[in-house]
Amino acid sequence: MKPNKELEKEIEKKFLTPSKFAIEIEKIVIEENLNYIDSIIHYCEINEFDVESITKLISKPLKEKLKWDAIRLNFMKRTSNAKLPI
Repeated sequence: MKPNKELEKEIEKKFLTPSKFAIEIEKIVIEENLNYIDSIIHYCEINEFDVESITKLISKPLKEKLKWDAIRLNFMKRTSNAKLPI
Protein backbone atom coordinates (compact mmCIF):
# COMPACT_ATOMS: atom_id res chain seq x y z
CA MET A 1 0.00 0.00 0.00
CA LYS A 2 1.26 3.46 -0.89
CA PRO A 3 2.12 5.79 2.01
CA ASN A 4 -0.46 8.32 0.77
CA LYS A 5 -3.25 5.74 0.96
CA GLU A 6 -2.24 4.83 4.50
CA LEU A 7 -2.28 8.47 5.48
CA GLU A 8 -5.71 8.95 3.89
CA LYS A 9 -7.10 5.98 5.83
CA GLU A 10 -5.69 7.29 9.11
CA ILE A 11 -7.17 10.72 8.46
CA GLU A 12 -10.53 9.19 7.58
CA LYS A 13 -10.52 7.21 10.84
CA LYS A 14 -10.04 10.37 12.87
CA PHE A 15 -12.46 12.63 11.03
CA LEU A 16 -16.15 12.27 10.42
CA THR A 17 -17.09 11.89 6.77
CA PRO A 18 -20.60 12.01 5.26
CA SER A 19 -20.58 8.22 4.79
CA LYS A 20 -19.47 7.59 8.38
CA PHE A 21 -22.08 10.05 9.63
CA ALA A 22 -24.83 8.30 7.63
CA ILE A 23 -23.78 4.92 9.06
CA GLU A 24 -23.88 6.30 12.60
CA ILE A 25 -27.35 7.76 12.03
CA GLU A 26 -28.62 4.48 10.53
CA LYS A 27 -27.36 2.65 13.64
CA ILE A 28 -29.25 5.04 15.90
CA VAL A 29 -32.42 4.69 13.82
CA ILE A 30 -32.28 0.90 14.21
CA GLU A 31 -30.98 0.59 17.77
CA GLU A 32 -32.94 3.43 19.38
CA ASN A 33 -36.04 3.07 17.18
CA LEU A 34 -36.01 6.78 16.32
CA ASN A 35 -36.80 8.57 13.08
CA TYR A 36 -33.96 10.19 11.14
CA ILE A 37 -34.63 13.70 12.42
CA ASP A 38 -34.56 12.61 16.06
CA SER A 39 -31.57 10.36 15.41
CA ILE A 40 -29.49 13.27 14.12
CA ILE A 41 -30.48 15.39 17.10
CA HIS A 42 -29.65 12.50 19.44
CA TYR A 43 -26.25 11.99 17.77
CA CYS A 44 -25.45 15.70 18.08
CA GLU A 45 -26.42 15.74 21.77
CA ILE A 46 -24.30 12.69 22.58
CA ASN A 47 -21.26 13.99 20.69
CA GLU A 48 -21.74 17.62 21.74
CA PHE A 49 -22.15 18.94 18.19
CA ASP A 50 -24.26 21.91 17.26
CA VAL A 51 -27.02 20.57 14.95
CA GLU A 52 -26.37 23.41 12.53
CA SER A 53 -22.71 22.42 12.20
CA ILE A 54 -23.37 18.98 10.69
CA THR A 55 -25.14 20.12 7.52
CA LYS A 56 -22.10 19.31 5.35
CA LEU A 57 -22.14 15.75 6.67
CA ILE A 58 -25.64 15.01 5.40
CA SER A 59 -25.40 12.97 2.21
CA LYS A 60 -28.05 13.02 -0.51
CA PRO A 61 -29.57 9.64 0.51
CA LEU A 62 -29.73 10.76 4.14
CA LYS A 63 -31.30 14.06 3.05
CA GLU A 64 -34.01 12.10 1.19
CA LYS A 65 -34.75 10.07 4.33
CA LEU A 66 -34.97 13.29 6.33
CA LYS A 67 -37.38 14.70 3.77
CA TRP A 68 -39.53 11.56 3.97
CA ASP A 69 -39.60 11.87 7.79
CA ALA A 70 -40.55 15.55 7.53
CA ILE A 71 -43.42 14.73 5.17
CA ARG A 72 -44.59 11.81 7.33
CA LEU A 73 -44.51 13.98 10.46
CA ASN A 74 -46.36 16.80 8.64
CA PHE A 75 -43.41 19.20 8.81
CA MET A 76 -43.60 19.49 5.00
CA LYS A 77 -46.47 19.13 2.55
CA ARG A 78 -46.54 15.91 0.53
CA THR A 79 -46.81 17.71 -2.79
CA SER A 80 -44.31 20.36 -1.83
CA ASN A 81 -41.09 20.77 -3.76
CA ALA A 82 -39.73 22.55 -0.74
CA LYS A 83 -36.15 21.89 0.24
CA LEU A 84 -34.99 21.20 3.74
CA PRO A 85 -32.69 23.96 4.98
CA ILE A 86 -29.74 21.58 5.13
